[in-house]
Amino acid sequence: MTAKYRRCVGMMILNKDNKILVGKRLDHPSGHWQMPQGGIDENENPEEAVWREMKEEIGTNNAEMIKISEQWISYKIPLETLNTLPWGNVYVGQTQKWFAFKFKGDDNEIDVGTDNPEFSEWKWSHHNLLVENIVPFKRVVYEKILIEFKNLFN
Repeated sequence: MTAKYRRCVGMMILNKDNKILVGKRLDHPSGHWQMPQGGIDENENPEEAVWREMKEEIGTNNAEMIKISEQWISYKIPLETLNTLPWGNVYVGQTQKWFAFKFKGDDNEIDVGTDNPEFSEWKWSHHNLLVENIVPFKRVVYEKILIEFKNLFN
């Protein structure tokens, strides 16, 4: 049997100071911070999904898309975490298409207290802190996307 990966999108949202929006997940007690991400619905393409997920997760999509990753990045999710996910009995992990955005709004437009919240709080983070602050099983994903998007920080 072939391992199945859930298709999803990830978003790197940068402010005017090139800091990246990260949130603290409600469903993981680790205290780790991550960039917003979410699943691609059936009959939805990745670009449609990323705009929908941005609005669902941070309450706004007042942003300009500035880059799309050339790769899909896959990662496995540890069984103890998979068991807590509604789709955890179907997939072994996720494969993600990443998008970078420049946030065009004011900080007060960002609201993680959405209808189905995923984050308890949010902040702007320096790109050099992303890998050390993400849950360990996603570190390779963040390392790869930081390499691909490195020109955004020069």
